[in-house]
Parts: sequence; structure tokens; C-alpha cells
Amino acid sequence: MSENIAVSKSKENMKKTIEVLNRELANIRAGKANASILSNVQVEYYGTMAPLNQVASINIPEARVLLVTPYDKSALDNIEHAINSADLGLNPANDGDVIRLVIPQLTGERRQEIAKKVGKEAEDARVAVRNVRREGMDSIKKQLKNSDITEDGFHDIEDQIQKVTDEAIAKVNELAEAKEKEITEG
Repeated sequence: MSENIAVSKSKENMKKTIEVLNRELANIRAGKANASILSNVQVEYYGTMAPLNQVASINIPEARVLLVTPYDKSALDNIEHAINSADLGLNPANDGDVIRLVIPQLTGERRQEIAKKVGKEAEDARVAVRNVRREGMDSIKKQLKNSDITEDGFHDIEDQIQKVTDEAIAKVNELAEAKEKEITEG
């Protein structure tokens, strides 16, 4: 029973690492309109800070255009200011009713920079997965030393942890390759 705890804990922590990578990759702009670009934008709304998606709807009418429509027209200037302050590299166009954000076409050089960033995020995730593996291995070594598990049990659990690690690394590589393909094909 206790040997399975190391495997399930490793599995859970690796799953969290992949979720973090997914969020990080979603925030990387790939030359296409994606509402998640605005996920970290905070708008001052009646004296408090609120996420943009709580004060406005975000639509994608065209492949490279985001349309931000405030629920309350009086918040339009604050939304525009928040987008400018978020330093996203986008210039909001305010027409009095909505804000249009045109995502600029990526240059070849910029695509390479972004692909490098994707590679760095993927490598950070792989390191995190390997750290989780190490923690799991340390846990079962301790169990073996305390005679909580047998030598055979140790090797079985070691194989299970390695299998979970290999699956997590494969998922990280798959996510990174998909994002790099999205960037390079633009």
C-alpha cells in the first residue's frame, strides 16, 4: 500500500507540471488571435482590480483580431489602459464601443525567438518532471532502508515511477512540438 503512494504522488506532481506548461505555452503569442493572451490583464473597475474577462467579453472575429467588448461602457478607457500597461506588444484601437487588438504578423526572426522561449519552457518542465522522479525515488529508497518494502518491491515501484516519468516527458515534448509547429507555420 505505502509503495503505491510514491507512484501516485509522482504521477500527480508530474500532471501538475504539465498543466503549468500548458498555461505557459498558452500565454506565448504565436501570431494568431488567442484570448489567453489577455488572461493576465487586470483592469481597475470601480476601485478594485478585476481580471479583464470579468469586465468584458473577448471574441475572435478574424484569425488575427481580438475584439474586447466591455459589459459596462464606462470601463472602456480603464480596459484600454490595462491592456497598454500589460506590455503585451499590442496596440488597442478604441472606437468608443469596443477595443480591437490586431495581432501583428510574426517575422522569421521573431518566430525563432518565440520558438526558443517554447524550448526553454519545455526544458524547465522536463527538469521539473525529473525532480519529481528523484523525489519519488528518494521516497522508495527510504522505504527500502526502513524495511517497509522488499528489494523486489523496490524494483517494481522504481519501474513504475520510471514509466510515469517517461510518459510525462513524452507529453511535454508533444506539447512543445505542437506549439513550435503553430509558431513556425503561423
